[in-house]
Formats: sequence, C-alpha cells, structure tokens
Amino acid sequence: MKSYDLMATVRDLAELDPRRSAQANLRRAVSTAYFAVFHSLACNAANLLIGGHRGEAWHQVYRALEHGSARSACRNKDALQKFPHGIRVFAETFVALQDMRHRADYALDALFDKLGTLNAIDEAENSIREFEQVHNQDRRGFVAHVLFKRRSP
Repeated sequence: MKSYDLMATVRDLAELDPRRSAQANLRRAVSTAYFAVFHSLACNAANLLIGGHRGEAWHQVYRALEHGSARSACRNKDALQKFPHGIRVFAETFVALQDMRHRADYALDALFDKLGTLNAIDEAENSIREFEQVHNQDRRGFVAHVLFKRRSP
C-alpha cells in the first residue's frame, strides 16, 4: 500500500462536494490520512530494516508496527530529541492524526469541516515528505525506536 495513493484518495473524498462535503466523506478522509502516515512508517520500517525486496521478512517487519506502541514511541519527547526535525514533525503528526482518526471513526457526535480536514491532509502529506527527506540512518533509528521496546543495559 502506498501512502501517496492513499493521499490521493483522501483528497478525492474531502473534495467530492465542492460546496459542502458530507460528514461521512470528511470522516473517511481524516481516517485514511492517518492510515497513509501509518503505512508510510510501516513501509519505511520494512525497507530500512530488511531492504526493498518484499519477501516474508519484509512483510513481517511491515506488519510488526502496532498503533498503540507507535503512538507511545511518538509521544516520547525525551527520545525524540535525538532525532532530526523531520522525524519530530512526523511523530507529532502521527499522534495528532491518530487522535483525529479516533474521533472520526468512533465519536458519533464529532463534526468535521472541510477546511480542518484539508489542513489535516496537508499535515499528513508534509510530514510524510519531510520524513522521507531525512537520512536513512536517522529514519532507521526512529523505526527501531518505534518497533522495539527499550531495555535497560
């Protein structure tokens, strides 16, 4: 699954009705924007730790990413300080979009507006772009931080 393909779908959903988008479309757009960021992280993890060949090991790493533990890792400000700006932006966006996704998918009384949804989509795209511009070594360190539990020496 390619995060940029998901982002194209997200824009289509958010802009289906030029006057006023239906809540279902805006909710789906917010949720899918989060999943674009999530899949970007999963794909980077597999590519950086295994390589580009999508064999069994690649899929195992890709599927190892868990929403809750990734969120915790992305909220760990102390650990994130050692990473470049692009990774910190990505981590903040990951957490913010996951919150929005939970509201979109589970808070029946939540209302979404088109401008807010488009802003969330822009943040998702920008964070993915910034993340992918960071050096492989730093991204590899970040995916290790997200995927693996920290143990005391």
